[in-house]
Amino acid sequence: MEPETIDDLLLYRLSRLHAVGGAPVVRLCEGRYGITRREWRLIVVLARHGAMLSSQLARLAQLEPARTSRAVTDLVTKGLVERAPRPGDRRQVQVALTLAGQTLHARFFPEVVAINQQLLSVLSPPEREVLDACLSRLQAAADRRLAEADLPKANRRQGRRRAVPGDGVRSAPGRTLGP
Repeated sequence: MEPETIDDLLLYRLSRLHAVGGAPVVRLCEGRYGITRREWRLIVVLARHGAMLSSQLARLAQLEPARTSRAVTDLVTKGLVERAPRPGDRRQVQVALTLAGQTLHARFFPEVVAINQQLLSVLSPPEREVLDACLSRLQAAADRRLAEADLPKANRRQGRRRAVPGDGVRSAPGRTLGP
């Protein structure tokens, strides 16, 4: 079936599901625990994998290093994470949960599991297995596609992509780059 509207696009549908289905998690993060969803993601990764370099944390959390660094700084300020320079190379920083961070994870994670279970409760166990298998295959395909893609990076600071001379892309309102 060929998509006819935005509502037919897989990524759009997943984005909507993420926004609506994840809203209770965001409310708990911000309202009950005083953290952002991004900070929660870092806490979960650290709880699962243990102490690691900041660059590893960014990769596993699938966040940009700069955003990870800012979130880690906020988590350090909140007393949930600690940073320690790596012996022998003070440019690299080891990040780990504090006891307070471990306690927050132990309290909050079961609540997130319950939210996920409520959402999945509309599917039968066989449907959940099929969904899991399909999501795994889609993730693998997306990972391959990204690794093989030869696309320009977005220039998020300017709100536009990097221009390629001669491609006729508008760089600013009313101004066309190229011939």
